[in-house]
Amino acid sequence: MKTSRSPTSSPPTKLQNDPPEELQEQIRQRAYELYYERGAEDGHDLDDWLQAETEVRQKNRALAA
Repeated sequence: MKTSRSPTSSPPTKLQNDPPEELQEQIRQRAYELYYERGAEDGHDLDDWLQAETEVRQKNRALAA
């Protein structure tokens, strides 16, 4: 049996797990700081992002507590 999408439905524009824009900007800034602290060495962008995300989320949790 073939199912089809309703022509009136549209995909969500933002995933539910996306961080708020402000949080994402904080992570972006921290990731750039980590990149710069390493001497602007390319090839570690994912590592920088994940480290920045961890640090920013921990900091925000501590401030909220």
